[in-house]
Amino acid sequence: MFKIQRSANGRVVFTLSGRIEAEDVKELRQLLALETARQHLVLDLSDVTLVNEGAAKFLAGCEADSIKLENCPAYIREVMASAAVFIADPKQSQERLQHENLSLRGGVDRASMCDEIVGTSAALKRVLSLVSKVAPTDASVLVTGETGTGKELVAGAIHRRSRRSSRAFVSVNCAAIPRDLIASELFGHEKGSFTGAVQRRLGRFELAEGGTIFLDEVGELPMQTQIALLRVLQEHEFERVGGTRSIQTNVRVVAATNRNLQEAIAAGTFRSDLFYRLNVFPIEIAPLRERREDIPVLVEYFIDRCARNVGKNIRRIEKNSLDLLQSYPWPGNIRELQNVIERSVIVCETENFSVDETWLAQQPGASESKGQSGLSQKLAAQEKEMIEAALSESGGQVFGPSGAAAMLGMPRSTVESKIRTLRINKNRFKTCAVNADDHDRTSP
Repeated sequence: MFKIQRSANGRVVFTLSGRIEAEDVKELRQLLALETARQHLVLDLSDVTLVNEGAAKFLAGCEADSIKLENCPAYIREVMASAAVFIADPKQSQERLQHENLSLRGGVDRASMCDEIVGTSAALKRVLSLVSKVAPTDASVLVTGETGTGKELVAGAIHRRSRRSSRAFVSVNCAAIPRDLIASELFGHEKGSFTGAVQRRLGRFELAEGGTIFLDEVGELPMQTQIALLRVLQEHEFERVGGTRSIQTNVRVVAATNRNLQEAIAAGTFRSDLFYRLNVFPIEIAPLRERREDIPVLVEYFIDRCARNVGKNIRRIEKNSLDLLQSYPWPGNIRELQNVIERSVIVCETENFSVDETWLAQQPGASESKGQSGLSQKLAAQEKEMIEAALSESGGQVFGPSGAAAMLGMPRSTVESKIRTLRINKNRFKTCAVNADDHDRTSP
């Protein structure tokens, strides 16, 4: 329930407590519509114990001067953080709420994001270990991996385990925004700064103030925007497009890409200084084909979630279907697996889950994988031979001016990844190098 208090200066405080139902929200909405002094509105949620989804969405979108959340549960703070109203200027607060509720609109479901990182493989455990170590800090993180491996889930997990977890998590897909609009999207713009800018607009960095901004596909940023982003990381300030005033910012940056940024630097399409600013703490996510032991757990997880969504009860997974799913190379990684499971659950008419194998055969890359398996094996063998030759010459050393990575002209992280993928034991080359040195010293 809720009560209303009005002070002499026109300040209106709505105090909510206990269980908030849909009818409460309807009544509250009507009362808010009658208020003429919205700029003095305060929502006090300190004693709220349960808010349903509709109420949470409404409350997060209220044009309030401030919100009190001292004793309410963490999940309510998570939703309310998207409103980004914890600022002193009521006008700025209203503008922020009026323009974007990005962390709410873009993913209220992120409340369970950590739980959605499913798997038991050693590769995934390494990723989660890195997440737990870097989350409490404010270090910039660069998450790399193929499309569909779950880079945004990792970014969300970092945010939820950080000191900024009660504030906004704003996600930006840099590849989905036109190049001539990306600067305005990230840093905002002033009225009249370009054709169509009929009013001032806050950018994503302002909306993420005090929280975390996730820059997905950061390798697609145009060069001019890279310079502005570098300034944010170095000086913690930026200017809106068309603006002249520097705006201080306190935002943690987590970036992700499926591109090789070292190659982009060599090609002149990505700044090396920006790369080193973003790559303070790198996290590489292995593709699903390299952690097949996670597939049964993921299959069970997606079946359970999809079955509940469509109101079905699936009790058993057919063994041949599970074998098929584990043998498939999954070029689209976890996202592709999720799509196949969801489609299978929709057409499933019994309590036994099965997959139509023709769906996998028709997937892009599946037939190519079968048709070119011999060629792929030959290429892998040649690649392994080249890396082993470089390791032998460098004495098992990967990095450094005389390391295998420098000899091969490849980034150290790429060489290390290929060593793991091709199961090369680099330690044995260290022994070979020592023996060779001993032989040289004893030779006449």
